[in-house]
Amino acid sequence: MTSPRRLLLLAASSLALLSGAALPAVALPSSAAATAAAQDAQPSRPWAQAASDIPADPAVRFGVLPNGMRYAVMHNATPPGQASLRLRIDAGSLMENDDQLGLAHFMEHMAFNGTTNVPENELLRILERLGLAFGADTNAFTSFDQTAYTLELPRTNDETVDTSLHIMREQVSEALMKAEDIDAERGVIEGEERLRNTPGLRSLKAQIALLAPGQRLSNRLPIGDLSIIRTAPRDRFVEFYNAYYRPSRATMIAVGDFDVDQMEAKIKTTFSDWTPKAADGPNPDLGTVAARSPETRILVEPGVQSSVQLNWIRNPDLDPDTVAERREALIQNLGLAVLNRRLGEIARSENPPFIGAGAGQTGLFRTVDLGSISASFNPGGLKRALETVEQEQRRLVQFGVGQAELDREIANTRTMLENAAQAAATRSTPVLANALLGATNDGKVFSAPAANLALFEAAVKDLKAEQVSNAVKSVFEGQGPLALVVTPEAIEGGEAGVTAALAASRQVPVKARAEEAQLQWPYDSFGAVATPGARTEVASIGATIVTFPNGVRLTVKPTTFKDEQILVSVRTGIGEEGLPADRFTSQTLAPMVFTQGGLGKLTADELSRVLTGKIYGAGFTIDGDAYQLSGATRPADLLLQMQVLTGYLTDPGLRPAPFEQIKALFPQIIAQQMATPGGAFGIQASGLLASGDKRESFPTAQDVAGFTLDELKQGVTQGLASGPIDIVMVGDVKVEDAVAAVASTFAALPTRAPAAQPLPGSDQRRFPAPTAEPVRLTHTGPTEQALSYIAWPTTDSVDDRTEARKVAVLTEVLKLRVLDEIREKQALAYSPRVGSSSSDAFKGYGSVSIMADTAPDKIGAFYTAVDAIVADLRDKPITEDELNRARLPVIETLRRSQAGNEYWLSQLSDVAAKPASVEQILTHISDLESFTVADVQAAARQYLRSDTAWKAQVVSANAPAQ
Repeated sequence: MTSPRRLLLLAASSLALLSGAALPAVALPSSAAATAAAQDAQPSRPWAQAASDIPADPAVRFGVLPNGMRYAVMHNATPPGQASLRLRIDAGSLMENDDQLGLAHFMEHMAFNGTTNVPENELLRILERLGLAFGADTNAFTSFDQTAYTLELPRTNDETVDTSLHIMREQVSEALMKAEDIDAERGVIEGEERLRNTPGLRSLKAQIALLAPGQRLSNRLPIGDLSIIRTAPRDRFVEFYNAYYRPSRATMIAVGDFDVDQMEAKIKTTFSDWTPKAADGPNPDLGTVAARSPETRILVEPGVQSSVQLNWIRNPDLDPDTVAERREALIQNLGLAVLNRRLGEIARSENPPFIGAGAGQTGLFRTVDLGSISASFNPGGLKRALETVEQEQRRLVQFGVGQAELDREIANTRTMLENAAQAAATRSTPVLANALLGATNDGKVFSAPAANLALFEAAVKDLKAEQVSNAVKSVFEGQGPLALVVTPEAIEGGEAGVTAALAASRQVPVKARAEEAQLQWPYDSFGAVATPGARTEVASIGATIVTFPNGVRLTVKPTTFKDEQILVSVRTGIGEEGLPADRFTSQTLAPMVFTQGGLGKLTADELSRVLTGKIYGAGFTIDGDAYQLSGATRPADLLLQMQVLTGYLTDPGLRPAPFEQIKALFPQIIAQQMATPGGAFGIQASGLLASGDKRESFPTAQDVAGFTLDELKQGVTQGLASGPIDIVMVGDVKVEDAVAAVASTFAALPTRAPAAQPLPGSDQRRFPAPTAEPVRLTHTGPTEQALSYIAWPTTDSVDDRTEARKVAVLTEVLKLRVLDEIREKQALAYSPRVGSSSSDAFKGYGSVSIMADTAPDKIGAFYTAVDAIVADLRDKPITEDELNRARLPVIETLRRSQAGNEYWLSQLSDVAAKPASVEQILTHISDLESFTVADVQAAARQYLRSDTAWKAQVVSANAPAQ
């Protein structure tokens, strides 16, 4: 379940344009349609480098099969022994006929529902036996212009690779699409549409309608038309599949720890005999951008973040990706970076006119290009927000950027590109695969990091502010401005009032910005450099523990997982154990405002300015038993990173502006979350699942209105002031460098007081009492949306984690059953979620849960299905095959995580304080492998009991009571 701290960070949500994942099972019958192989002799689009002067990354082998299918193969050993596959089809919802709306996405689902050589329901099981989990490792998505199937392979042996390629081939050429399987899947698609029908989606529709009226994009959202989804006959699916699932529209991407020659040969063997079954489907007429006068549109959508956007639209730039094109875009984007920094500084000022603002330029699916500037604001703040962004945009156009501003953005961009080039050898395999997929879809050259840096240096050599100032003007040229206001409540004066306010703002003269003062870094001395004391080598996990005279403990694990990356965490105090469980405190807001306030001697903006060109980070959380600071840096900036974190520990800014801003924003956060069943559940059930513990509960707007900055300052300062300091450093770091960086920062501080004692009762957290009937909660969204939830108490992982790991395996078995029964067989929900949690701070606190977004009339059926599933798990042993299908993906995911710095940063957090935790780290995989069928059944009997279950349902506030 999303915690209240996580929900607090959801000030604004973004909507993915993709329709999401499908479940396994797909097959297409052989068609008698005439083969049109001759039409597929060449791909629909050649590789972008064929028409460019930008060199493609030489580490990638690009090719084209005789049937027109493209492929890109790249060796990469981060993480070792694994691979990522992406199979892209150059067709999405834009290719649908008017009677096929939604079938591109529906077809993606059907590609998992049985093929000529893979029986229905076996596709996922085959992959699970190889260690792939549905969703995490086996997935797919449909967008406006593409459909892609994705696999994350835990191993690159012949069995795993050959089976995976075979399944992908079956999906794109042999989907059966039986009429009865299509009918069975209709309910799943309806469930997905119901789940995705959010204020964000409705806002997106309004935006597209404003920007591309009359163009195909405006009525081709991937989710489609429900009436077509409910009734489309099988032959309509076959028509789309045969027309667009064809080798000339396919691209296979393979990145991983394999021999490139062998992978290329396997792709050729698997796909070379694929021939189309019908003539190629037409590429759609996307329309042209019409002449537009300035226009305003308002969308009143309860539960949405208030925002205003000004857009200038023009026909898309379809020129090839070239050095000249990239240079032009870079220069414009440098100007936009200056504008965005200015807007950010305004947002962080006292009494700001908006919550946040930004400007940019983009292209929408080869339909329309646009430049835009937008701002989010609190209700009642439209006029100030609109005037500020309009005038800042005009200030940029009229007066341009300053040379100092430009130099700052150049320095930051250069640092990012240099770091990417230096770390190129340890790029992440999934990230590379996704980048290749993105470049393919966008028709861009996939160029190497070193080439990107060289192109950048050539573009910015002798670059002057005047050149950037002239170039950035074109971003805000075109048809418009087209203003879109999205608001949860009506705007006084309506669209005419907004138009008038915009016109009036455009008459206000603007002035050039004043030059900024030069700053120095004041946090470079914290006392005498300490001499490290005891040093312990923990060879079994490759870590070194160093203790300093003032009690600071440093745990260092050098790795070769990712070049130029060092992750750091600093833990101290007792966290939530020092907070009252029976009342809200202002520290609820601390994670949102702590780093936003900057340091005592530097505001957040001054901090960013004085550290231009440096790589560092600063995060802050309150955990169950500690306060935690975190950062990410590179070897060259390690000392600076530790100075930054020491500064936050000893002299946090905690300024009024971010504190008052989040207080003002809080009512909107609540309204946004309450507009969907999942968000409403997170707000209302978070405290209920902790038996009313206020530290886990979501405060009301009235509670937050009473919070004070003085209380927050006092609470955080006291919380950070005592207790040992435990530092963990993982990554591209030498032990001696880590010791030196800590010796002059944290270890140079005075000896700290012992940790505070927990407040009475605050070292406990309890699962709620069972409920005979579901607790009724409400949301403010459509009446057809509901949510069903059930959870059982389990155990913690404070000391011995073995039992919690056994519960995790039980959870994975339960997940297989729930997906099969609730999604596939009964189509009660599109994406039922099964999860488990075990506290590492509060003994006895853990749970297993099942949650599903359902239709209100399916709530009873959901609980009936769950009862039957858990009764069967209690009463009958599962098969060895089912245990392995549940367990292997967990083990392979764990192995993959162990080849990353993030995993070790979390695992080493308490090693210095609890040496016994080393054994818990080392036995994780062996524990999972040791559990038997009998263990799973015993765990089901112990934990999945009807007399301990807590249930809740979330229905629309407008729905009648059950």
